[in-house]
Amino acid sequence: MKSLLHINIRTPLLGLLLVLAPALVAKAQTSRIQMGGLEHLTAKASQTIDVSIDERLMRLAAKVLDDKDEDERQVKKLVEGLKGIYVKSFEFETDGQYVAADVETIRTQLRAPGWTRLVNVTSKKEGVLEVYLLFNGDQVGGLAVLHTDDRELTVVNIVGPVDVDKLAKLEGQLGIPELGIESPKNKSKNDDEK
Repeated sequence: MKSLLHINIRTPLLGLLLVLAPALVAKAQTSRIQMGGLEHLTAKASQTIDVSIDERLMRLAAKVLDDKDEDERQVKKLVEGLKGIYVKSFEFETDGQYVAADVETIRTQLRAPGWTRLVNVTSKKEGVLEVYLLFNGDQVGGLAVLHTDDRELTVVNIVGPVDVDKLAKLEGQLGIPELGIESPKNKSKNDDEK
């Protein structure tokens, strides 16, 4: 009789966990942008960059970095707490190698609850640059950058708590392209010098 009661309590609890698990996993992964829909562009591109550094690799890289080397110590500090860095970048030799639907697969994800577009720069010469942050309450839980022009499509996704000061220092490292992000501290110093 005792085992029957034990089974009856565990079965609904297990059922509840099975029902809630996908929702919890989806909530935890909302800062990760799915870029698999862009894979078909690899065959058309003259150059492709594909960076996929998950949390496990971030921890491994942090262990390998030397605390005695100033640059490596700084990078180690910068990536603390991040869950992943993902970059897909395609450069083409001719215009028209990707279509609006390719870009829309990314933008649709960035319209999900929590994502806020911070920057939208449109230039006839340099294309479109969009920067999005994912807010979890007052905390920033992720960042996405989308850059498009006639011959390039780049998506950068940083998963985890993002500090703008730290992000500015990560440009040009770990596959993150130069994005022109200035920390508020550096910007005010530069403005004072002008």
